[in-house]
Amino acid sequence: MNEVKDRIGFLREGLFAKYVVALVGLVVFVLAINGAMEVWITYRGIKSSLNDGMSEKAEATAKRIQQSLSDLERQISWVTRASATKITEAATLEQHREDYAQLLRQVPQVSQLSFLNSQGREQLRHTRQTVTLGSDADFSRRFTEAISRGTHFAPAYFRGERPLMSIALAHADGSTTVAEIDLDFLSEFLIDAQVGKVAFAYITDSRGDVLAASSNGPEVGKNLSALPQVAAVSKPGGVAPASGKDARGNAVLTTSSLVPKLGWHVFFEQETAQALTPIRDQLVRIALLIALGLVVAIIAGTIMARRMLVPITALQAGARRLGAGDFGHRIEVKTSDELEELANQFNGMAGQLAETYSNLESKVKERTRDLAQSINELKVLEEVGRAVASSLDLNAVLPTVAARALEITHADAVLIYGYDAGNHQFNLTEAIGIDPSAEGSHRAIDADNSPLGEAATSGEPIAIPQLGATPEHPLRDVVIEAGFHSVLVVPLVDQTGILGSLVVLRRNEGEFSANLIGLMKTFAHQAVLAMRNARLFTEVDHKSRELLAANDIVREQADKLQEQTDQLKDWNRSLEERVETQLGEIERIRRLERFLAPQVAQLIASSDGHEGLLDSHRREVTVVFCDLRGFTAFTETTEPEEAMNVLREYHAALGELIFKYEGTLDRYAGDGVMILFNAPIQFDDHTARAVRMAVEMRDTIGGLTDKWRNRGHNLGFGIGIALGYATLGQIGFEQRLEYAAIGSVTNLASRLCDEAKANQIVVSRRVYGMVEPWVEGRPIDDLNLKGFNHPILAAEIMSWREEVDNVVDAAAAARRKKMS
Repeated sequence: MNEVKDRIGFLREGLFAKYVVALVGLVVFVLAINGAMEVWITYRGIKSSLNDGMSEKAEATAKRIQQSLSDLERQISWVTRASATKITEAATLEQHREDYAQLLRQVPQVSQLSFLNSQGREQLRHTRQTVTLGSDADFSRRFTEAISRGTHFAPAYFRGERPLMSIALAHADGSTTVAEIDLDFLSEFLIDAQVGKVAFAYITDSRGDVLAASSNGPEVGKNLSALPQVAAVSKPGGVAPASGKDARGNAVLTTSSLVPKLGWHVFFEQETAQALTPIRDQLVRIALLIALGLVVAIIAGTIMARRMLVPITALQAGARRLGAGDFGHRIEVKTSDELEELANQFNGMAGQLAETYSNLESKVKERTRDLAQSINELKVLEEVGRAVASSLDLNAVLPTVAARALEITHADAVLIYGYDAGNHQFNLTEAIGIDPSAEGSHRAIDADNSPLGEAATSGEPIAIPQLGATPEHPLRDVVIEAGFHSVLVVPLVDQTGILGSLVVLRRNEGEFSANLIGLMKTFAHQAVLAMRNARLFTEVDHKSRELLAANDIVREQADKLQEQTDQLKDWNRSLEERVETQLGEIERIRRLERFLAPQVAQLIASSDGHEGLLDSHRREVTVVFCDLRGFTAFTETTEPEEAMNVLREYHAALGELIFKYEGTLDRYAGDGVMILFNAPIQFDDHTARAVRMAVEMRDTIGGLTDKWRNRGHNLGFGIGIALGYATLGQIGFEQRLEYAAIGSVTNLASRLCDEAKANQIVVSRRVYGMVEPWVEGRPIDDLNLKGFNHPILAAEIMSWREEVDNVVDAAAAARRKKMS
């Protein structure tokens, strides 16, 4: 029953579902990607071919209209020959009437001809039905341009539903012939054979009125200026879009061509839905193909997953029996693939587990013996620890440490040396296995050139398995004479320095095991702890006696301290008052630094009365306005995070220079920054400071723009500077105050900044006159700025002369010293 449940779960959640889902997903993914690419390529091809075809038709139609109007102009111009005959005025009118009649018969597009004298008054009007003489109507305002130019094309107009226009040609004697043209002939250029069955075309004038249209186009006379494609080409320098809307609001593919002489536009358009009909058919075919691939993938995945089910189930059952301890079981899988190899690996692993299990008992016994030895060592260490904790007397603790070290190491002798820092030698303190009272060089050993000194210097134990092979030293000779042939030296050191050394001696030669060395390091720590406790006890006892002696002195000084305490209370009250005053000053500086340079804020807060500088008043100031060229387009095409990174770099560079030249940051909005000079603190050279700061800003931001250009951002930096009077003071509310300047000088600086090109500094002519001795610059053409009724005299600053830098820097340094 469990095997049946496992098989059902395997089919539903195991490899069966994974194989089916993987194959289905792969087929659907490949077919979907292929279909999307085909649809995209087809869409681009259809759109490109339609746009190219309609563009060629629009351009050809515009050229034909242009040629037709040129022919009309040429045909009308011949009637002006009557003015060349030197005859009477009546004869001249008669000659014009005959010429007009002949022109009306030959040119059907002309519906009416009028003759105006040199004063612009009508003397003759000729239509196909009537002739009017001497109406004397005044047309001087409408056709004065024909007199100056020779030919004038008037804007199109409508009479009922008929589109009309006028062409005026000047005569040699100052008179004018005015021809009224019926524009119905334009429809001949937009016949269905030319436009096509599914597309439509129309012609608009500069106002967006339809002058002619194909049979399925918009109505003649309808204004289409609200359509996006018509509005785009109607603007000066406008570019025709590739798509738009028709009069019914449907999306269309559109192309247009300009008739240059009249400013008309020829539009050829086709509804997007009709143009993309082949793409819809292709999408249906792709959907059917994906459905077929989905069915095939499901069937193939099901077959492959079922063929893998039997061997995998056998592997599961075999792994379960091996996990239960049945190492004699073998898994039978005959698939001649990786699954059979996996089954063989399971069988090999079962044999290895059986062999490992047979050796486990012997290893457990060995580990038990090691554990018993470790327990014994822990008991010894516990006994030594209790001895160290129970007494501060080295004479009671060190024998216990030496005896237990001898017991646990199975050595033949253990020596404990203390270190005398004054004499730089080790003195024997405790010994087991050697008579400690026997005279010899082993009782005092110099630290130099001995294993004890080397071990103490390195902080690590030194093991000598064969003493006979080592250089001669006092310990070696004594130990060999006593019958010992191997030695282990363990240093006794702590944070304060060397305390001594623990020496283990054996009569037999041989290496000391790593476990034994580690154990002796633990005994050394216990010995160090005992020595440190004893030393601390001695020091504490000495300090106690000194404290008793100092107690009387403390009592004598207690009365003096009481007097000093009373004085401190008085000083504390005075200090609290001073701290409160200082906190007020810090708060004033913090509020001022919101909109002033730090040194200016310090100056205002450093003495009484300076805060009045922030009250409303009028003063001459120099205003600097700067921003980034192309920043709006940059933010529309760039991620917000990248735009914020650019602004942080930009503001950091500007802020450093503003504080350097002691300017007042009035405000900043995005990339626009406005800086004031001579407010609130006055400077005699405020205009020179502003210009010099602008030059350094341009150079600094120039380096940043190069770095931004390497990151794909095309940005420039422009600066405008103006000098004039403004009203200055604080604005805002209690929680948010700002220092602001109001006046036309701020508007002038902003407008000059708008006129500046990338990396250009544009200043008013007054600013240029103030700094002309110190800069390289040039006057520029007068500027017509928005908000100013008269042209503004301006100049461009090229560079700051280096020879005057030292003088300006010295003046600024003197001023900062005076402020501090």
